[in-house]
Amino acid sequence: MFMDLLNKVATTALLGFVVSSMMAMGVGFTVRQIIDALRDVRLVLLALLANFVVMPLGALALDKMLRLDEPLGVGLLLLGAAAGAPFLPKLTELAKGNLPFSVGVMVLLAIGTVGYLPLVLPLLLPGVTVNSGKIAGWLFLLTLLPLAAGLALRTQYGEVAARVKPVLDWVSNIILVPMVLLLAVANIDKIFHIFGTRGILAGFLLIALGFGIGWMIGGPGSDRRRALALGTGQRNVAAALVVASESFGDPSVVIMVIVVTIVGLLTLLPLCHVLANYDLKRFTK
Repeated sequence: MFMDLLNKVATTALLGFVVSSMMAMGVGFTVRQIIDALRDVRLVLLALLANFVVMPLGALALDKMLRLDEPLGVGLLLLGAAAGAPFLPKLTELAKGNLPFSVGVMVLLAIGTVGYLPLVLPLLLPGVTVNSGKIAGWLFLLTLLPLAAGLALRTQYGEVAARVKPVLDWVSNIILVPMVLLLAVANIDKIFHIFGTRGILAGFLLIALGFGIGWMIGGPGSDRRRALALGTGQRNVAAALVVASESFGDPSVVIMVIVVTIVGLLTLLPLCHVLANYDLKRFTK
């Protein structure tokens, strides 16, 4: 009973964090700023290529290389194919990256994921059906709706938005670390379930692969490079969980998605601190 309660609290914290951080991004920028941040067509196309071609292939390669059990390999592939993580803007903010670019890329990748998963997953995993409507519903409720509400507030009531933003930033910041710890503790049995299967190693390597690819293609500007590295490394847990729970009877698929997501946050959050506090100019030339 205690673990069930802890799980509900962790889920509530997760939802509160995503909604508050998305709305904070909305009241902080205008639609024009976000669109202007995506004017580099080459960089946007590279982001799409990295997330929708390289990452799924990387997940497949890691699955074969590490000889994962089938459910764990499926979970890894789901994360490899699901882009547009709702955590990206907050991670980019912590890393002092380009926030308008991160918001634009997140929206672009998340919308792309809704159309991409139903087309690609049946080819990679024969017999799998994907409920794109449910993915789109979660995407809309968790990210697009609060983001749009924030943008509308900024457009119509600029002074109110200026007062609300510090509050939303405070809420998302205060929730972030307890949320990650709650997710880890609430799912400790699932984490132990993965131990000894090379699943955690596979998840870490997938995250490292995504970060490295995003960093390499991010261009000469260190702020956009940070955003793209974090955006490629962190995967879309909401989309992956919808497919895992709807299309697979084996709970190990869902467990793998949850565990790799926790590993991703525990890896990238300290990395954001490094990116924000060290001079990386020599690495971005």
